[in-house]
Amino acid sequence: MELGSILHFLEDKTILITGATGFLAKILVEKILRVQPNVKKLFLLLRAADAKSATHRLQNEIIGKDLFRLLKENLGPNFNSFIAQKLTLVPGDISRPNLGLDSHSILKQQIYDQTHVIINLAATTNFDERYDISLGLNTFGVKHVINFSKKCTKLKVLVHVSTAYVCGEGEGLIMEKPYEMGVSLNGVVGLDIDAEHKLIRHNLTHLQHLGATENEIKVAMKDLGITRAKNYGWPNTYVMTKAMGEMIVEEEKGKGELGVDIVIVRPSIVTSTFKDPFPGWAEGVRTIDSLAVAYGKGKLTCFLGDLNAIVDVIPADMVVNAILVATAAHATHRANGNGIYHVTSSVRNPLRNWNLQDVGYRYFTAKPWINKDGKAVKVGKCKVLSNMDSFNRHMFLRYLLLLKGLQLANTAFCHFFQGTYLDLNRKIQIVMRLVDLYKPYLFFKGVFDDINTHMLRQAVLMDTHLFYFDPNLINWDDYFLNTHLPGVVKYIFNNNY
Repeated sequence: MELGSILHFLEDKTILITGATGFLAKILVEKILRVQPNVKKLFLLLRAADAKSATHRLQNEIIGKDLFRLLKENLGPNFNSFIAQKLTLVPGDISRPNLGLDSHSILKQQIYDQTHVIINLAATTNFDERYDISLGLNTFGVKHVINFSKKCTKLKVLVHVSTAYVCGEGEGLIMEKPYEMGVSLNGVVGLDIDAEHKLIRHNLTHLQHLGATENEIKVAMKDLGITRAKNYGWPNTYVMTKAMGEMIVEEEKGKGELGVDIVIVRPSIVTSTFKDPFPGWAEGVRTIDSLAVAYGKGKLTCFLGDLNAIVDVIPADMVVNAILVATAAHATHRANGNGIYHVTSSVRNPLRNWNLQDVGYRYFTAKPWINKDGKAVKVGKCKVLSNMDSFNRHMFLRYLLLLKGLQLANTAFCHFFQGTYLDLNRKIQIVMRLVDLYKPYLFFKGVFDDINTHMLRQAVLMDTHLFYFDPNLINWDDYFLNTHLPGVVKYIFNNNY
């Protein structure tokens, strides 16, 4: 397999991008516009009530971000006219049939008639999302995107962005293989996507009949998702619903009705940009960044996990480059294999939890966070609890004994300490739920094979400086000390906690 110019492929193409306000989608949009200004059009599908709301989201959540700084500098006074010419906003919702565009018939027809490429980035990545929302976006959303794509007359390829962790708590070498419809991770039979949808509707109807509050419904839907996921071998709602989305892709591939390739890109934990459009751009508190923020601000003194376990991270710009290369390869029929790509680092350039502990200590010791009182926050080496027994002992001695004492004091002093008791109990429950959600990744024992992705890298003969996605390019110490953590401080610290 040999690929020609990716830039040439992008020229004069019309691309529909779903989930346009998401982290990866913004980087993808910026990349295309900057490196190939002769792209014909980008349809950006985002959730909005109307065109006015969509425009507001474009300005505030996409092009208004510092991410577009270089493009603005390059175009100068022509930036706004360029954006108006290249971007078409599509107020829609992938959790609905026809992507929620039935009231926008003219725009819907334009997309049908003009689109060459669809890149589905719409998803909820919340591990603890309501089951109804997660199933609607991550599973049925995929079905709606595929059904919509069947009406796009010029379509050359459909790219679905998933996650490497659809494998659940996999061990050993995890292959780039598909997930067949209805096959669970633990061998439990009976997984049926339509039946899951009916179960959700039944539970919602029952809760509404009982007069449950909105918050009670929210909690019940979250609990249902976790219960169903664990029943079939996945650790949380997010990865189960993403896996079921992949099952729909494979089922559609088997039908052969679409007439073009459906590609699945599976990134691992996505971190700040490696170098493009500039190093260290980040947005939102992602999994490991939540730990960095808490640690740097002196709120994280202990950590649960296996220090020797591999943590698979990959910079966001490498994920975007892999998406674009896979798009070009499959659109031009120059790709081999099953069209599934792990965009990961654990095989080629493994990073371990102790590396993260070390760089965090070194960075925040050298450059301590200055709190709102103007004082530098001192950090120490984070205590690591290497197993759940150690964690449970720590929680008992540090918090649960205090909670028991408050409970007794409440009884003796007519509930004088009730507020303090309830606040501490709530915080403990939150911590325990978070540990339950993230435990599978803190002790993850798998590494992600990337043979298909490596073949894709080797096929890129032109524009290699623009479309890099080889994890061997990364020196992890340098990246975290000089790129990622400075980016987290700049773009995330001030907006959280």
